[in-house]
Amino acid sequence: MSGDFSRSAALVPRLEVVDATGSTNADLRRNADDADAWPHLSVLLTRHQTAGRGRLDRRWVAPAGSALAVSVLLRDLPAEPAARGWIPLAAGAAMAEAVAAQLPDAAVVLKWPNDVLVDGRKICGILAEATPTAVIVGAGVNTAMTATQLPVPTATSFAVQGIVVDEDELLRSYVSALDGHLRALAAADDATASGLHAAVTARCATVGQAVRVSLPGGSLLEGVAVGIDDEGRLLVAAEGTVHAVSAGDVVHVRPA
Repeated sequence: MSGDFSRSAALVPRLEVVDATGSTNADLRRNADDADAWPHLSVLLTRHQTAGRGRLDRRWVAPAGSALAVSVLLRDLPAEPAARGWIPLAAGAAMAEAVAAQLPDAAVVLKWPNDVLVDGRKICGILAEATPTAVIVGAGVNTAMTATQLPVPTATSFAVQGIVVDEDELLRSYVSALDGHLRALAAADDATASGLHAAVTARCATVGQAVRVSLPGGSLLEGVAVGIDDEGRLLVAAEGTVHAVSAGDVVHVRPA
């Protein structure tokens, strides 16, 4: 496991590595109004996050040194609100590309909206949070986590995959891909014209799957994911109707 982030530091205006923190997203959120000190594409990371939060307010923690928590501050955003909705999906696509580069023999895909799966098991989760002046994208990547440390049977890590991850290259590749996707998205103000819609759809294993979606409010939607719409919502066909899902916990339903 590399302790040097020199290649990543050369790519971004500011990179801070802290020994431990409660939440890298929360730390960046406290500094989001200081654009001079924390410009666009600033990065804060740690190998020991003690109070992280995942999607749907789930708690995300890992043993010290077993995972990498990375938060990126984004200020150069698309003007269109619909285009901004693609930022979390862009982060998922970027991380999937970075993970795949180090696991070339594995199947690296996305579970909508932005969980990164390796051979069907989750290696990374992503949470994007908006502030009045920026968007903060946090990613938690299982790096050196052993099989006994995995939080659930459906998780994996680079170590479990038999790989000693190059953390600097993983970060550099992720931030570079994220920056590229967002530049194209901001220039076009449209996910289709920028190519992001196609990139996410090509990587997203949820499309075409039978799914069970736990929706906000407690209701359940079961059907087949048939696509992703222009706003980044998952389209689920169920009982003759196509539903656009903007938020929910998606489970891929395996055939009996």
